[in-house]
Amino acid sequence: MVLQKVVEEGHLEVTDTLIDDNNSAIQTSISIEVRYQATDGTVGAWNDKEFLETPSLPLEGDGRYPSETDSLLSGHRQGLSVSPGKSNQQSAERSFRRAGKGVFSAMKLGKTRPPKDDHRKQDEPAVLEAEDLDRKAMRLGGGLDPDTISLASVTAVTTNVSNKRSKPDIKMEPSAGRPMDYQVSITIIEARQLVGLNMDPVVCVEVGEEKKYTSMKESTNCPYYNEYFVFDFHVPPDVMFDKIIKLSVIHSKNLLRSGTLVGSFKMDVGTVYTQPEHQFYHKWAILSDPEDLTAGLKGYLKCDVAVVAKGDNIKTPHKANETDEDDIEGNLLLPDGVPPERQWARFYIKIYRAEGLPRMNTSIMANVKKALIGENKDLVDPYVQVFFAGQKGKTSVQKSSYEPLWNEQIVFTEMFPPLCKRIKIQIRDSDKVNDVAIGTHFIDLWKISNEGDKGFLPTFGPAWVNMYGSTRNYTLMDEHQDLNEGLGEGVSFRARLLMSLAVEILDTSNPEINSSTEVQVEPATSVADNCTGKMEEFFLFGAFLEATMIDRKIGDKPINFEVTIGNYGNQIDGMTKPTLRRKKEGGDGDEEESELLQNSSEEDGDEDGELISISSSQPMKPLVTDRNYFHLPYFEKKPCIYIKSWWQDQRRRLYNANIMDKIADKLEEGLNDVQEMIKTEKPHPERRLRGVLEELSSGCLRFVTLADKDQHHSSRTRLDRERLKSCMRELENMGQQAATLRSQVKKNTMKDKLKLVQNFLQKLRFLADEPQHTIPDIFIWMMSNNKRIAYARIPSKDILYSIVDEEMGKDCSKVKTVFLKLPGKRGFGPAGWTVQAKMEIYLWLGLNKQRKDFLSGLPCGFEEKKTARGQNLPSFPPISLLYTKKQVFQLRAHMYQARSLFAADSSGLSDPFARVFFITQSQCTEVLNETLCPTWDQLLVFDNVELYGEAHEMRDDPPIIVIEIYDQDTVGKADFMGRTFAKPVVKMSDEQYCPPRFPPQLEYYQIYRGNATAGDLLAAFELLQIGPGGKSDLPPIDGPTDIDRGPILPVPLGIRPVLSKYRVEILFWGLRDLKRVNLAQVDRPRVDIECAGKGVQSALIQNYKKNPNFSTLVKWFEVDLPENELLHPPLNIRVVDCRAFGRYTLVGSHAVSSLRKFIYRPPDKKAQHWNMTGEIVVNMEPEVPIKKMETMVKLEASEEEKEKKKKKKKGGGGEEVEEEEPDESMLDWWSKYFASIETMKEQLRQQEAAAAEAEEKDEMEMAEEIKLDDSPMKGSKGQTKNREKSKAPKDDKKKKQQSAPELPEKKNKQKIDELKVFNKELETEFDYFEDWLHTFNLLRGKIGDNDDNATEEERIVGRFKGSMCVYKVPLPDDITKEAGYDPNFGMFQGIPSNDPINVLVRVYIVRATDLHPADINGKADPYIAIKLGKTDIKDKENYISKQLNPVFGKSFDIEATFPMESMLTVAVYDWDLVGTDDLIGETKIDLENRYYSKHRATCGVSQTYSIHGYNIWRDPMKPSQILSKLCKEGKVDGPHFGPGGRVKVANRVFTGPTEIEDENGQKKQTDEHLALSVLRHWEDIPRAGCRLVPEHVETRPLLNPDKPGIEQGRLEMWVDMFPMDMPAPGPAIDISPRKPKKYELRVIVWNTDEVILEDDDYFTGEKSSDIFVRGWLKGQQEDKQDTDVHYHSLTGEGNFNWRYIFPFDYLMAEEKIVISKKESMFSWDETEYKIPARLTLQVWDADHFSADDFLGAIELDLTRFPRGAKTAKQCSLEMVTNEAELPMVSIFKQKRVKGWWPFVARDENDELEITVRTASHLLFLLCRPDTSFIWFLNPLKSIKYLICTRYKWLIIKIVLALLLLIMVALFLYSMPGYMVKKLLGA
Repeated sequence: MVLQKVVEEGHLEVTDTLIDDNNSAIQTSISIEVRYQATDGTVGAWNDKEFLETPSLPLEGDGRYPSETDSLLSGHRQGLSVSPGKSNQQSAERSFRRAGKGVFSAMKLGKTRPPKDDHRKQDEPAVLEAEDLDRKAMRLGGGLDPDTISLASVTAVTTNVSNKRSKPDIKMEPSAGRPMDYQVSITIIEARQLVGLNMDPVVCVEVGEEKKYTSMKESTNCPYYNEYFVFDFHVPPDVMFDKIIKLSVIHSKNLLRSGTLVGSFKMDVGTVYTQPEHQFYHKWAILSDPEDLTAGLKGYLKCDVAVVAKGDNIKTPHKANETDEDDIEGNLLLPDGVPPERQWARFYIKIYRAEGLPRMNTSIMANVKKALIGENKDLVDPYVQVFFAGQKGKTSVQKSSYEPLWNEQIVFTEMFPPLCKRIKIQIRDSDKVNDVAIGTHFIDLWKISNEGDKGFLPTFGPAWVNMYGSTRNYTLMDEHQDLNEGLGEGVSFRARLLMSLAVEILDTSNPEINSSTEVQVEPATSVADNCTGKMEEFFLFGAFLEATMIDRKIGDKPINFEVTIGNYGNQIDGMTKPTLRRKKEGGDGDEEESELLQNSSEEDGDEDGELISISSSQPMKPLVTDRNYFHLPYFEKKPCIYIKSWWQDQRRRLYNANIMDKIADKLEEGLNDVQEMIKTEKPHPERRLRGVLEELSSGCLRFVTLADKDQHHSSRTRLDRERLKSCMRELENMGQQAATLRSQVKKNTMKDKLKLVQNFLQKLRFLADEPQHTIPDIFIWMMSNNKRIAYARIPSKDILYSIVDEEMGKDCSKVKTVFLKLPGKRGFGPAGWTVQAKMEIYLWLGLNKQRKDFLSGLPCGFEEKKTARGQNLPSFPPISLLYTKKQVFQLRAHMYQARSLFAADSSGLSDPFARVFFITQSQCTEVLNETLCPTWDQLLVFDNVELYGEAHEMRDDPPIIVIEIYDQDTVGKADFMGRTFAKPVVKMSDEQYCPPRFPPQLEYYQIYRGNATAGDLLAAFELLQIGPGGKSDLPPIDGPTDIDRGPILPVPLGIRPVLSKYRVEILFWGLRDLKRVNLAQVDRPRVDIECAGKGVQSALIQNYKKNPNFSTLVKWFEVDLPENELLHPPLNIRVVDCRAFGRYTLVGSHAVSSLRKFIYRPPDKKAQHWNMTGEIVVNMEPEVPIKKMETMVKLEASEEEKEKKKKKKKGGGGEEVEEEEPDESMLDWWSKYFASIETMKEQLRQQEAAAAEAEEKDEMEMAEEIKLDDSPMKGSKGQTKNREKSKAPKDDKKKKQQSAPELPEKKNKQKIDELKVFNKELETEFDYFEDWLHTFNLLRGKIGDNDDNATEEERIVGRFKGSMCVYKVPLPDDITKEAGYDPNFGMFQGIPSNDPINVLVRVYIVRATDLHPADINGKADPYIAIKLGKTDIKDKENYISKQLNPVFGKSFDIEATFPMESMLTVAVYDWDLVGTDDLIGETKIDLENRYYSKHRATCGVSQTYSIHGYNIWRDPMKPSQILSKLCKEGKVDGPHFGPGGRVKVANRVFTGPTEIEDENGQKKQTDEHLALSVLRHWEDIPRAGCRLVPEHVETRPLLNPDKPGIEQGRLEMWVDMFPMDMPAPGPAIDISPRKPKKYELRVIVWNTDEVILEDDDYFTGEKSSDIFVRGWLKGQQEDKQDTDVHYHSLTGEGNFNWRYIFPFDYLMAEEKIVISKKESMFSWDETEYKIPARLTLQVWDADHFSADDFLGAIELDLTRFPRGAKTAKQCSLEMVTNEAELPMVSIFKQKRVKGWWPFVARDENDELEITVRTASHLLFLLCRPDTSFIWFLNPLKSIKYLICTRYKWLIIKIVLALLLLIMVALFLYSMPGYMVKKLLGA
C-alpha cells in the first residue's frame, strides 16, 4: 500500500482525479506530496521549503503521522500529533477551520488514493454530497441546521467535534446479576413413533433441577397426553438462560422401578427465549438415546415450550382443532437454520495451563509451615470444571500452584448443532470443606462458529481466556463470590487460562466408535509457548485530570487511585513478579531466547533509565464541593501513572473489533439522530438516514481493505482466520446492502428501512465481540486507607493504540469521563445510582516501542514532571503534568423545567431540585414542592471556572456538566431521583455573542436513574470565556424579576421559549375506584387541574358513594404556552378530598406529560370538500370467495395484511362444514364459533404465506410495492373500494342463500354465519375506547427502588375520567356558528349526560385456555367468579374438574348502575375441597368507556340480520333504528332507503338484499339488511364515521396480582350491555358446551394373512402361530377386546369373523372423543378428557404358559386414515409410512369401510418396520356386516391353504408320478391285446 511506499522511500507524490457524488470522474485533479521522516532519522530530514507553499494549510500528510492520510473515515481531523509545546501550528490550522466553517476539513483535502486501485474508487466520493457537506459544515461551524443538531440527550452530550474527549457512558447500574421472575411453561401434547414394543410411556419434563412427570399411558407407542407444566424461577438472566430443558420419554416407570429411557431431547432456556414470541408452539422434538449414538431417532414428542420473563406478553396462537400438524418433519422443535438431521459430535475442550491465580487460603498455616520446614507453597489448589449441555467434566487438581499446568482435554458428546448456546468454564479451588470458584468464563458457541455455506464448525484457540471476579484479597466469606461464578460484572482480574476447543462430527456408522456419551477426561498434548503470539512489552499510561463528585461517606480520609492491567500494577494483592514472568514466558526450554529477551529489554531499560511502573497516584485529602460530594484538588498538577506489562501480541484481533465498533458507534449515533428527528418532527429525517447509510457502506468497505493486511501472522488460530473471512464477507455484504438501501430511502419508506438498519447495528455489535481474549481489561480502583472502595472497568481494546486511525481504540489518547461504581451486589439499587466518583482520565495503551506519542491527545499547555532518573530522557513518562495555561470561564446553566420525574414521596409526588456540577463547583436550583413537573425557570451562574489547557481546545471540547435531580425531604438527606449529562456551548472571548450559535436553544436531556429513564430535563448551557476585559464583556444578565421569588435569576428572554395564549378546556366526567386515604374513605373529592402556573378546579362531588360524577361537565382556563409544541409543559391532575374544617388531603395525582394528542387542529377545508361532492357508490357485488388453504394472489394477501387492523378478518371460512350438519336446525352458536376460528387461522396462514413470499422476493422491492399499495395518494375512494371488495363476497353469498332458497348450491355447501374472534382484548383493537372519554390513572406512593416491589399497578389509587382540549385563542368562527352549538360545552359538543343510568350487563364466558396449574397434580379445578359493583357471582358448584383448558359456555346477567358500578372483574378460581379457593387469574373491564364509546361496544353488530335460528339478532334495536340514531347523533344526512335495494347515507350509496324469511319460510320485505350493510361500513361515512364493534369473542389475559406481569392463562368471552330504559333484549344466546354424541364403533376382523410365525412345533419343528387380534380405542385401554384364538396357523393366515363393539362419546366440532373417569381411587370426582379418536389394533401370538408375544400393530385415526387395500397382495407398508400421498378417509363421513391394512412392528435393531409379513387384514364397519363372503367357502379355503401352500410341489410330483404309473399300467394292460390284434391282423 501507499504507506509502505512512503515509509520505504521517504517521499511520494500522488495525483488523483476527484469524483462527484455519482462516482464519475470530474476534471479537477489534486496532487499531494507526502514525505516521511522516521523519528530516529533513518530516512532523511527535510526543510520547510520542500513542501508546496501553503502555510495556512498543514496538509494531513504532515510527515510525522503518515497514517493520517488513511483516515478517510474519521469525519473530523484527529488532533495532529504535535508535541505539547508546538501548539502554534495547530491553532493556525484551527483558525483556518473556523474561517472556512470547516467545509474543507470535511472534504478531506489531503486524501491520497492510489491511482490504479480501482476497487477503492467506491470508498467515499471525494466531493461529498451537498447535503453531507452542509451537515458537516454546520456541525463544525456550530450552525443550528435542523439536519445536524442531534437532539437526543445522548447525542447532545456525545456528538464530538474535536477528538480530544470520548463519550461518557450514560447508563450506570449493572443489570446483569439481578434476579428476575421467569416462568417456563411446557405442554406435552403427544408422542409418535416411539421405538419399542407395546410400551407404557411416561414423559419426564426437567427444567434445571426441577422434574415433573406426565401420567402413564398403557401399551401404546403413540401416547396422547395434553398435559401442561409450569415452572417458576426467580434467578438472574444468565443463570436462567443456561438452564437446560430436558424432555425424556421413559418406558414402564412405576413406584418401584425408575423405568428405562426411550429417548430424550434437551435445549437451553436461552434458545427458547430467543425465538419469536419466546416460544415454540406445537413443535415436534426429536428423541434420541444419549447412551447409544448409533441408534438413530427414537420417536417424536409434540410439545409447546414458552419462556416468559416479567412483563413479556406471549401471544399464543389460537387454540382450536389442529389438523395440519401431522407434518412432523416440517414442524420440528428446532430454531431456524438448524438442520433436522442433527448428528452426534464430540466437543474437545483442551485445558493447557493457567497463570496469575489469586491466593485462596489463609496464609497463617503457610507461614507456620515455612517456619518449620522452610518450604514456600502457593496457596491455591486449582482445577478446571467445564459445564456444557447439562453435563460437567473436570480436570485433575494441581496442588499448590499459582501457575498450574494441566494439558488435559475434556470430551463431551452432544448432538450438533447443539441447542445449548454457552459453554461454561470455571477454574475452581479444591478445598477439603467446599470448593469455590476462582473465575468463570462463558464461551458463546455462536460466536466461535458460523453456520453459513462458507461457515465453520466451532473452534477456539489455543488462546488465553481472561477471568474476572471479586477482588483478589482472600477472605473467608467473600461477599462478591457471585462475581466469580460469572454473575454480574467482575471487578478484578482473577486469572487467565490457556485453552482450546474443537468439534468433530462423528461418523456413527463406524463400528469402532465409542458409543457412550459420558464426559471423558484424557491427557492432551501441550502446545508450543509461542502459539498464542510473541511476547511483547506493552506500555500503559494514564493521567488523572479531575476527580470530583466523591461520595461524602469516604471523603474524610486520604484517597488515591490505582490502575491495574492483569496483575500488573496491583500492589496490594497482585501475585507474580513481572520479571520472573517475562523470563518464564520467553520460553522455558530455550535459554538462549530468554537471554536475548532479557538483553534487549535491558538496553531498553538503560535508555529509559530502567522504568519502574508507577500504578497509583499519591493519596490526597479531598475538599468539600457541597453537602453530598467532595473533590480532589487536581488543579494545575495532574498525577500520572504508567505500567509496563508483557502480553502475547494479538493486537490484530482487537484492531478488527475496534474498526467494527467504530462503524457501529457511528451507525448508532446516526440512528439516534434519525429517531430523534422523527420524534421531534424535524424536517428530512430521510436525508439523515441516507447520510448514515453512506457512512456505513464506506466504513464497511474500509474494514475490508484494512482487515485484509496481516494474513500471514504465525500465531493466528483457525478461529482468527475463519472469523476474519466471515467478518469480511459480512461487512462487504452489509456495505453493498447499505448502498442499495440508501437509494431506496424515501419519506414513506423510512420506518421499514430504519428497522433493517437496526438489524445491521445488532449484527455489527455481534461481529465486533471478539471471543478470544488478549490483553486483560484495565481496572481503576479508588482506594481510601488502602481499602478498595469503588471501581471502573475499561476494556483494553478501547484504549489500544494503532498508527491506523480506524484501528485505534475509541478512548485511546482521549480524555474520558468515567464514573466509578460500587463492586458487585453493593452496586444494585439506590446504592448503584449514586456516583462514587466522577473522573476525567486520559489513557494510552500500546507497544512499548510505539510509545513516542503517548501524550499526544492530552489537552495542550503542560510541562512534564519526571522522576529523578528520567529527568532528561525525552520518552520517559512523567509522574505528573503541570499545566501552565489556564483559561477562566463563566458557566451559565439555564434550568427551565423537568417533566415526568420519579415519584419519591409517599404522596406520589416529589419536591424536586436540580444540582448542577461542573468541574469542582456545584449549585442548586430552588426546591419546588409537590410536583413531578417542576418549572424552575432559573439561571445558575458559575463564576471563575478555571479550565487548564489551550483556549481553542476548550471551544471544541468542553468538559461535561452533570445534572442530578434530588427530592428534598424535611428530615434527613435528599433522595436521588436521576441524573443526566450535558455539554455546554462555548464562546471564546474573541467571538461575537450572536446567532446562529447564541443564545443557545433549550433542549431536552433524558434523565436516567440506574438503567431506567426517569424523565426529561429542558435546559440550555453556555460556557463563556472571561477575556482580558473581565466580566464586563459578557452578555448582561437581567436581575431577579419576580419579587416573590427573591434573588432568583430567571432564564433570559432569548433562551426561554416564545409563548402565546392558549385556552385549555377540561371535560370533568367523574372519579372511579378511589381507594382509602390514611384509612379514611374519600367522601367529597375535587379535581384540580394545573398547567404552567394556571389552572381550574372541578365542581365538588358532594357524595362520592352515591354519585361519583361531576355536576358541571366543562370548564376552561387560559394560559401562556410555548409556540413550539415540543416544549409544552405537562398538565397536572390532582384529586383532593375535602374534609371537615377546611382540611384537604391529596388522594392521588397524574401528570399528562404530552398535551399533543389533546391539541385541537381545525380540519383542513380543502380535504373536506372533494369528499362531500357527488355520490360514491360502494361496490358490493359478490366475488369468488377465497378458497381455503390456497394463498390468494400476492397483492391481495399483502393488502390483507395491511388492512387487517381496519377490517374484519374474513378468510373464506367455515366452508368445510361436516356433512354431519347439513340442515339449519343442526347449527348452533358453536358451529359459528368454530367456523370463525377456522377463518381466523386461515387468515393468519395467509398473512404468514404472504410474508414468507415477500421475504423470498428481494425484501427491498417488496417493501416498496406494499408501500405503493398503501400510499395515501389513493384517497378514500380507492381504499374504500378495496376494502369493500375484500369484504363483500361473503356477505352476499350468505344473503343470497338466506333470501333465495331455490339456489341449487345451498344443498352441497352450507354457509355458516361467522363472528369475529379477536385474539386479544377488545380494548387494544379499538384504542381503549378513549375516543372522547379518557381515563387517567391517579398515582400515589413512592416508586419502588428495585424493580421488584412497587409496580405501577400497586400505586394506582383511582381513576379520573375526562378529557381536555387545547387550542390557540381565539377559535375559528365556523365552529361556534355550527348548528346546535352549545357554548357551555365548548369543544365538547354532543356529549351524553353523565347522570346515573341503569344497564343490564350480560357476560358470556366461552372458555379458558392455558390456565396456570393451581393444584399439586399439575391441574386445576376452575370456576368463574364475576364481580360488578355490589353483585358478586361465584359459579362454584359448576367447577370443571382437573382441567387447564375448561370450556365454560355460560352467560350471566347482572343489573348495574353506571357510574357507581362500572368496573367488571371476571376471575377464574380454583376449587379446593379443603381450604379457601385460590385465584388463578382475573381480568378487569371498564364497561363505562365501552358503553359511551362511539364505536358502539354495547352489543356487537352481527354479520347478517336474521330473526330466528342460531344467528338471531341480539340487540333490542333493529339495524335500521341503530342507523337512524347514529345519523342523527353524527349530524349525517340520511338514511334514505331507495328502490332496488339501495340506501344513501351522506354521499355514500350502499346496495343489498331486501327480503327476509321468517321461521315458516315466508318472505317479507325489509330494509334491515341494507341498514346492516351501512353499519358494517360505518367507518367509510365522512366525518361522523368510525368502526363499529362487530359481533365478536375477545381473548383476555388473566393476571394474578401476586405474579405481576406474567399471564396466568387466557379467557375467551364477550359482554353485551342494554340500557334498562329501552325495550328489554331477548333471552341470552345459549352457548352451553356441546354435549358429545353417543357413537358405536363396530369392527369386524375377518382374517389375517402373512402373520409372522413365532412358535416352533414340538414334533415337526414347523413354524406356527396361535393368532389373536386385540383392539381398543385410545384412552380406553381398560376396555380392550380380543378375538378368539386361531390356533396353530401354519400359513400366517387366521380366520376370525369376530366383531368388536366400542361405544364412545364424540364431539364432532373438535374431532375428539370425550371420556370421563376418575383419575385415581382417591380422586374426588371424575375428570373429563378429550382425546383424538384413534383405534389401535394389535396382532398377538397366544402362549399358554409364558407371556403372549406381540407381533404387530396399527393405529388408525378415525378422522383420517388410509383407505384399505382391495386384496392382501396390494396391502403394503407404504400405507403406514407415507400417509401423505394416499387418499384418506374419515369413518364419520364414510360410515363404513373395508379392506386390508398392514400391521407393523420393529425388528431387533429398532431399524425399520418389518414389511407386510404382519399385514393382518381387517374389515372395518359401522352398522351391520356385509354378506360378501359365503360361509361355506371358508372351510374349503383353509383346506386349500393347508394343502396348496405347504405341499404344492409334493402334490404335483405325486400327481405326475401317478399319471406316469397309470400310463405304464395301461400300457402293460393293453399291450398284449393290441399285439395279438396286430399279429393276427384282425
